[in-house]
Amino acid sequence: MAALTKEETEALIQEVLEVYPEQARKDRAKHLAVNDQSLEKSNKCITSNRKSQPGVMTIRGCAYAGSKGVVWGPIKDMIHISHGPVGCGQYSRAGRRNYYVGTTGINTFGTMNFTSDFQEKDIVFGGDKKLAKIMNEIEELFPLNKGISIQSECPIGLIGDDIEAVAKKANKEIGKPVVPVRCEGFRGVSQSLGHHIANDAIRDWVLENRDGDESFPTTPYDVAVIGDYNIGGDAWASRTLLEEMGLRVVAQWSGDGTIAEMEKTPKVKLNLIHCYRSMNYIARHMEEKYKIPWIEYNFFGPTKIAESLRKIAALFDETIQAGAEKVIAKYQAEYDAVIAKYKPRLQGKRVMLYVGGLRPRHVIGAYEDLGMEVVGTGYEFGHNDDYDRTIKEMGNATLIYDDVTGYEFEEFVKRVQPDLIGSGIKEKYIFQKMGIPFRQMHSWDYSGPYHGYDGFAIFARDMDMTLNNPCWKQVKVPWKTAESSDVAVAASA
Repeated sequence: MAALTKEETEALIQEVLEVYPEQARKDRAKHLAVNDQSLEKSNKCITSNRKSQPGVMTIRGCAYAGSKGVVWGPIKDMIHISHGPVGCGQYSRAGRRNYYVGTTGINTFGTMNFTSDFQEKDIVFGGDKKLAKIMNEIEELFPLNKGISIQSECPIGLIGDDIEAVAKKANKEIGKPVVPVRCEGFRGVSQSLGHHIANDAIRDWVLENRDGDESFPTTPYDVAVIGDYNIGGDAWASRTLLEEMGLRVVAQWSGDGTIAEMEKTPKVKLNLIHCYRSMNYIARHMEEKYKIPWIEYNFFGPTKIAESLRKIAALFDETIQAGAEKVIAKYQAEYDAVIAKYKPRLQGKRVMLYVGGLRPRHVIGAYEDLGMEVVGTGYEFGHNDDYDRTIKEMGNATLIYDDVTGYEFEEFVKRVQPDLIGSGIKEKYIFQKMGIPFRQMHSWDYSGPYHGYDGFAIFARDMDMTLNNPCWKQVKVPWKTAESSDVAVAASA
């Protein structure tokens, strides 16, 4: 199908909005836009970070998910207590494939579920004493843990448990960091506030722990990788390139990360931000307090990798700059071979994305390296500064959608007819039943890593495997079958 013009895209948006009542239509119209690369600020065309429209099928998560599921959960040597009913902890456990090195249950705890398992009596009488008892039990059963975080679920904010007082007391008793996080799920409009709350907890309870301690030996090339959650091994792939160019990665937040690394981060010379949305808050704090500069980087696809390596190297001396060029040259034959193999099979294929964090813009370059075109993209919980970064990456007249509803996304897909959709698990089976190839782009559909040059080879293989799978020829989409039957009946009449 040919690309839509600006007028056709605008008409499509209006057509999709027609189904809503007037007030809902006015609200949703603010969240759907035709991309215009000439704009410097996205607030001229789209609204974001607003409460979802009541009654629609939103794909967002909650503040607890943003804190426990994204920022704190991957810190491997701490125990993260889901304080509240058992369900939230269970459904946020191990689903994001945050890889780590260690012995689970001994010195690492990332895939375990620790919960205060609230019952009715805890709602009535409070859970403070229960929480204190749990932490004492944890210390007896898992003595090699390096600290505890308390991740508040909805009931905690409603009944007023004083988790800060419990944390301070436990900190004195066990002599380890105990971090209370007020990330009750009802706070804010999405998981984005949970990221912010988690960042603030790190600022208030962790970062200052080694202020004034000069025992850690530093070098001029110390950096921290922040906002990489090591999904499918992504952070390891990124770290390899940074170390090969001559940098020393002191800390990685938070995939395969430790609390000691977080405490050492104020000693580094540069913070490298992968997921801007979830970690820009702490980067800005360290810039203000510790005078540590920060930059974003993008290690999806060879074009963006080379751009990022050179941008990072420009902030260091000629040794690192030369190191960056050596790394790019080292992998050139590898990524050229990947492109030569897969680009002829993927050239011209059109993709629609709807993900969280950074992926709606960061993966665009990787698709383009394979000759593919992203014709629609949007964020579950983006802010306008995310869309500011996106409008320059997308083509003119392409679709931009914020907090897109299930209905809107389906209708857009029916009209645009992309060859591939990259989104989350909630959307996966709907579009597969529509006969459209789909990749789960939150946790790489059990694959990965996708970062770095090695990750690009896996990315390309997965896109080819999905798009060119012969199974799609066997899918009988019900409504298309019905349409064919109607045509046959009409023709025979």
